[in-house]
Amino acid sequence: MATAASRRIPPVIDYPSADGLPMAETPLHRQNLTDQIAMLSAWFAGEPQVYVSGNMFVYYVRGNRNKHVAPDVFVVRGIPKDKPRKTYRVWEEGKSLDAVIELTSQSTREEDEEDKFILYRDELKVPEYFLFDPYGEYLVPPLKGYRLSRRKYVPIQPVAGRLPSEVLGLHLAANGPALRLYDPAADRWLLTPAERIAEAEAAKEHAEAEIRRLRSELEALRRRLGEKA
Repeated sequence: MATAASRRIPPVIDYPSADGLPMAETPLHRQNLTDQIAMLSAWFAGEPQVYVSGNMFVYYVRGNRNKHVAPDVFVVRGIPKDKPRKTYRVWEEGKSLDAVIELTSQSTREEDEEDKFILYRDELKVPEYFLFDPYGEYLVPPLKGYRLSRRKYVPIQPVAGRLPSEVLGLHLAANGPALRLYDPAADRWLLTPAERIAEAEAAKEHAEAEIRRLRSELEALRRRLGEKA
């Protein structure tokens, strides 16, 4: 017979952090996923209370390990980014997600446009939800965004061909098969990791060329001074 003390102890529930499925369905989806997380992480690098992640299990009902979703990319404001996490548990963090980006395709259309749409709107109450179809398989246009208003998702209207995000402080835009992020305040596009490396290498090459030029000018000046001596 259970004692009063044992009845007060809640059962230990395991919340898995993986299901053995691949991270993304195509290399193009995977590239967009990793680029988005990298660019958003760099964008919010100076804000310790903004958490950026993706392809992580988000559990939203305490005690029910079956109530979970794994957004491709998500951002949460107001929680510490440096807290170690294997999963995101809404009841432990104290708040839901603020923005979600799903990299969709024909094979995930029903889940992204119906199941997750309803879940993010009604259960998790995510303020902003974006869908990007890299191959243009079914979404027209290939990038769509929704903002929660009076418990309904209202389409985000484009500005100069981009979708503004109030949560991120950025604009999202489709550039062929790539989803890009634009900083309207600085009038610039955020760089992907590959672009940052290329930019750094170009700057290094320019600096080395400038050093070679200055050395050449110095040697020429020394020769002229030597001839006059």
